[in-house]
Amino acid sequence: MNSQIKNRHSTTECSSPLAQTNTQGISTGTTIIFAIACGLSVANVYFAHPLLDTMAADFGISASVIGLIVTLTQIGYACGLLFIVPLGDILDRRKLIVAQGLLSAIALTVVATTHNESVLFVAMVAVGLLAVVVQVLVAFAAMLASSTTRGKTVGMVTSGIVIGLLLARFISGVLADLGGWRTVYMTSAVTTLLMAILLYRILPRETTTLTSASYPALLRSVLTLFVEEPVLRVRAILALLIFTIFSIFWTALVLPLSAPPYLMSHTQIGLFGIAGLAGVFAAGWAGHLADRGLGQWTSGISLMLLLLSWVFIAQLNSSIVALIIGVIILDLAVQAVHVTNQSMIFAIRPEAHSRLVAGYMLFYSIGSAIGAIASTAVYDSAGWNGVCILGTAISIVAVIFWAATAHIGRAQLQATLTASQLKIRI
Repeated sequence: MNSQIKNRHSTTECSSPLAQTNTQGISTGTTIIFAIACGLSVANVYFAHPLLDTMAADFGISASVIGLIVTLTQIGYACGLLFIVPLGDILDRRKLIVAQGLLSAIALTVVATTHNESVLFVAMVAVGLLAVVVQVLVAFAAMLASSTTRGKTVGMVTSGIVIGLLLARFISGVLADLGGWRTVYMTSAVTTLLMAILLYRILPRETTTLTSASYPALLRSVLTLFVEEPVLRVRAILALLIFTIFSIFWTALVLPLSAPPYLMSHTQIGLFGIAGLAGVFAAGWAGHLADRGLGQWTSGISLMLLLLSWVFIAQLNSSIVALIIGVIILDLAVQAVHVTNQSMIFAIRPEAHSRLVAGYMLFYSIGSAIGAIASTAVYDSAGWNGVCILGTAISIVAVIFWAATAHIGRAQLQATLTASQLKIRI
């Protein structure tokens, strides 16, 4: 089945001085714009978290019902990963990205203006569905980058995702304090529209020899990749584990900090995301090491740091400083593994970047959902200590899994790296 869609011959035409052809790599300016666009898009998924109580009051519905917003947004995102992201391997990514941006601006406007709860829920599904433009951008950046700088490029773009993910709650709280929750979504709608226009102007046009593969065959090939590529299977499971841990921490954190003796506001709790921006530096560092063939060692060291972070996080009840140190270490480790994962899977099948990232990110979503559900249940029965024990246990599992699978795909990845180095010498 993959033979039907294996060969995608692409060249790019520059529509802006910022963009360069994929034989030269992607310029720093374009990479930064990719990163900003990713940050804006991923933030749309998380803006609602600190606004749920205000939105419930506005619509006159219970807190338990308004919680559907988070669930429906994640459902939309998962559907987008399955049904939209793979299209990047057979369609002009520039058109696909711009279309998603324009439709996302419309969906955000509906959220900001509707007074009907049913319309709100449908619009939030659309927000999640279209937010997967993040993954199309990541795959496009990986394709445009030269083979020797792909990890660095993915790292820079992922830095934008980290910033958007961690600052979304803080920015949402600040804007809501200034102008109400609707201001958050209207501001995002305008910003998303402006970004879509900018991307239309600067993204390189693709001249692509499209395949005759059908859309169902394209979707089935995502599953085929898991069968054919052991590196993808291993890295997807690692993604599930690290984002389960990530979600366990960030979902449960609001509970002890909003309760006595701290009684912090949503805006104050959001400030802890700034400490987590250490992950931005980890993303670039990990991508650079992956380009040098050190992805396995980067993964192992980062997973052990992830385990260490819980030593500090467990001290929340006695030291906020220790908690902040734990946040820095945890986010640094998670993002380092995440970028390394993507760099390694992109190297194995260059013609299938969109399908690879779609399959990989499904495990990311599953891990995030498991972590959110598990952390609140454990906190309710065992408090913060129970959350820390759960996070530590899964971190140990991740280290053991890495050690047991470190040999898988090593020869394939080394051959890819060697081939890239030979091309540069030639």
